[in-house]
Amino acid sequence: MRKLTEASVYLEYRRGLDYKRELGLFDTVRNNENFFVGKQWEGVRSNGLPTPVFNFLKRAVLFTVAGLTSSSAKITASALGTAPDGAVAAVNSELDAIFETNSLHALIRELLRNSAVDGDGCLFVRWDADRPNGAGRQGAVTTEVVENSRVFFGNVNSRHVQEQPYIIVSHRVMIGDARETALQNGADPALVLPDSDAELLPRELREDDARVTVLMRLWKDAQTRTVWCCESAKGVMLRSPWDTGLALYPLIWLPWDYIRNSYHGQAMITGLIPNQVFVNKLFAMSMISLMTTAYPKVVYDRARIAKWDNRVGAAIPVLGGDVTGAARIIDPAHVSPQIAQFIDAAISYTQTFLGATPAALGEVRPDNTSAIIALQKASAVPNELTRANLYQALEDLGRIYIDFMRAYYGERAFGDKHFDFERLGGFELSLKLDVGASAYWSELASMNTLDNLLVRGKISFEDYLERVPDGYIPAKRELLEKIKSPASL
Repeated sequence: MRKLTEASVYLEYRRGLDYKRELGLFDTVRNNENFFVGKQWEGVRSNGLPTPVFNFLKRAVLFTVAGLTSSSAKITASALGTAPDGAVAAVNSELDAIFETNSLHALIRELLRNSAVDGDGCLFVRWDADRPNGAGRQGAVTTEVVENSRVFFGNVNSRHVQEQPYIIVSHRVMIGDARETALQNGADPALVLPDSDAELLPRELREDDARVTVLMRLWKDAQTRTVWCCESAKGVMLRSPWDTGLALYPLIWLPWDYIRNSYHGQAMITGLIPNQVFVNKLFAMSMISLMTTAYPKVVYDRARIAKWDNRVGAAIPVLGGDVTGAARIIDPAHVSPQIAQFIDAAISYTQTFLGATPAALGEVRPDNTSAIIALQKASAVPNELTRANLYQALEDLGRIYIDFMRAYYGERAFGDKHFDFERLGGFELSLKLDVGASAYWSELASMNTLDNLLVRGKISFEDYLERVPDGYIPAKRELLEKIKSPASL
């Protein structure tokens, strides 16, 4: 293997930038982000004409993301074969703690949002040695969202993370912090400088006088079978290669829609932008038409009427003769009703093809809960592949968390017991992602079932109250306690 230097890492980084530039990734991400947040007339000279924005793309994206995520996702581990006493309980306890401390449900929503808008979502896991872990020691697992423009795979033709020869993650830091890192690791801080060819980089990756791009390179060593890491900037190795002790790359990658022979995916919003532009242009032209021709105009004979008076009830003098033909009103032009029909059709078809049907959006009368649930499930079918990919990514994330436990936790207390997490390497664990339904209509279905069971006498009123979701019956707890008290018997 060739010797790893700061120059070789920077060369790999530049090759990764060139590949992203060939794909047009930076322009695509910038354009998609603008359309998502509502900046949909960027670069268009309106010359004072209306530039309306009816951002149905954002609603469709947020609906899809909300439909694919669940607030009750939970990863549980089980042993394959024989495991030490307390091992599975310790792992599950720590998985719950990591989910809670990292606010993982919010990160999952951001991950999926980035995947839908930018084409790829990425979660990066690292060990924060300065963060308290609640177990009387310093150090904790930290998870963060990374933009797809900052992640570079060694094999650009494969989207599989663990099969990569190397992965580079770039991040911008203050030059003072980068120089401090160099000083702590025996490098020359004076070598940490902004890139001299910054103007060649994409705008979002350019340097300025206060910051510098730091490259974190990860690779798997064939001898130790562990992940190694180094940190460098252009012209200096900030931190020499070290063994992380991990067996897995601490990163998950979620493309929205796969592109053959590329690790970057296709964003959901990319193919829908022409629909949004079409709707905005129709609205803009309709507004121009209304502003210029919607109101009646008066045409008068200037030879007979020197000046027209628009005041209400005002008299208009005419010089001589019959007033017939002295003035007339031009009726306003009529806007074709097909314009409104095409606008409605464009929005409706776009949302329907994404699964955002009226039933799924809650725009129907809740007269038949079972029928609504059936329609919602049918409309969610187009997104099932994305949902399955998300669940697989979360299971991979759970394996990464367990890898961190094995490499960094050591002996740790959970509850009133102790477990040495280094022993996790001696047996195999199986992970399962449990996802509970949390949609509004799922609660309505539960209420409908409970009502039927109560009416038919299959359950008691006490059983009914214990199972009713919170918020449906005021003071439910007080009512339940009153029923259970002997005085009520």
